[in-house]
Amino acid sequence: MTTAATLAPPVRRPAERLRSSSPWWMALVGAVAGFSGTGSATLNGDELATISAASRSLSGMFELARHIDGHFLPYYLFMHFWAKAGTSELWLRLPSAVAIGVAAWFLVDLGRRLHSTRAGVIGAGVFAVLPSVSYYGAFARSYAFAAAAVVLSFWALHRAVERPGAARRWVLYGVAVALVCSTHLFAVLVLPAQLLLLRWAVAVRMLSALAVGCVPAAVLGLIGYGERHAISWIPERGPEVWLKFPKMAAGSATLGVVLFAMALAGAVVMWRAAGKGQGQGQGQGDKVWASVLVGWLVLPPVLLLAVSVLVTPAYVDRYLFVTAPALALLAGLAVAGLPRFQVVTAVLVVVVGFGLAFSEHAEVREENGRFENIPWALRVIKAEPEDAIVYGQSQLRAGFDYYADSLMPVDVLLAGSAPDPDGFGYPEGSDVSGALEGRERVWVVWRGTKQSGLEAGSIARVAEVEKAGFELSVAKHSGDLPGLTVALFTRSSASQ
Repeated sequence: MTTAATLAPPVRRPAERLRSSSPWWMALVGAVAGFSGTGSATLNGDELATISAASRSLSGMFELARHIDGHFLPYYLFMHFWAKAGTSELWLRLPSAVAIGVAAWFLVDLGRRLHSTRAGVIGAGVFAVLPSVSYYGAFARSYAFAAAAVVLSFWALHRAVERPGAARRWVLYGVAVALVCSTHLFAVLVLPAQLLLLRWAVAVRMLSALAVGCVPAAVLGLIGYGERHAISWIPERGPEVWLKFPKMAAGSATLGVVLFAMALAGAVVMWRAAGKGQGQGQGQGDKVWASVLVGWLVLPPVLLLAVSVLVTPAYVDRYLFVTAPALALLAGLAVAGLPRFQVVTAVLVVVVGFGLAFSEHAEVREENGRFENIPWALRVIKAEPEDAIVYGQSQLRAGFDYYADSLMPVDVLLAGSAPDPDGFGYPEGSDVSGALEGRERVWVVWRGTKQSGLEAGSIARVAEVEKAGFELSVAKHSGDLPGLTVALFTRSSASQ
């Protein structure tokens, strides 16, 4: 007989409601933390490259991908449609903030699966206060997307190994791996850590999902190898770069060192909890997951340096942002594993962590927070009628076109309004002397320090302006490296 009691929905206890809502709250916190990093920071060259690529036709983007940034094509395709609604700084950076929120959601649930909801919430809280999250969560590039895809892949793998007979879970894992491969080529460096979970019982399914999911990496990797000239600016590195890795992952040197110590403690906590059968992740949260999380954190910088030594120099700090979620989660595990006062300790860790990194948070939110302050350069330029402007690097004019809100000096070298189909520069005339004929003043802007443009003719356009009969009147640099230099050259009396 059916009664009212059997028809009534089950009453959810407060603890259950908290567990179910925690990922959503932390996703919101993560997204807000990322988006808050926008502040007044102006777009830099990489973000302007995103606008340039996304503003082209689909055929134009594929043509660009044949020559440069081919591994960014999936992201550029997404931004192509996103940018149809606008290209303001906030709008362009919003997807990255949302991606940070997605990463935080899966980080909470992954922490719950491996240890407890509290571990996941603390990990997501630590993640939210990292200056690196504020930076890449407000950055119109694919690094936040890569971090979200990486967290999703570990979460999906946990679910798949938990129920190895469920084919749909392996499909989801394969899709997550494909997203990792599509968001950034070097994000694949986290995948070897997942191989630590390989067992005979899941070998066929796991390797099949990995193989299918890595197809985009194979394609984009071949494209990237053919375009390695585009990263020829990256210097050769040695093992000393690992000393800076904590700062890179956290966005702050002091906070990074503290969190790395906590991460080690978190791995020990997880190892011991698995041995005692504690936490919510047993059956799946055995000791090997402690090694998996440590591998997620430390293998990417090791493997990236190996690529740099064996293939081509490629070690760039931002390529390793995908390790930040692992750092935060392991720190969260360390706090959640304390015998008592976990909540108080968690609050202290988040508050003190933010305090340790306060100066970095402030820098991220400054106008020059992306180290390429074009609005500053525009304020330095006090143009008079008939003044000319010459760009030390052709692609710089995209930023000046984006931010200029008043009359600019005459762009005497520009030979076409559209960017080059095979890059981010613009077609320019080669006769600098002829283009400056009849001009008395010329502004020259280049990326880098004053010395980089004024010594030994390292920037060709500066040397050509001087050869045309102009001499330096004044030069100013934006402050942080590499930064921008704005220089005014006036025609020398000897050339008049």
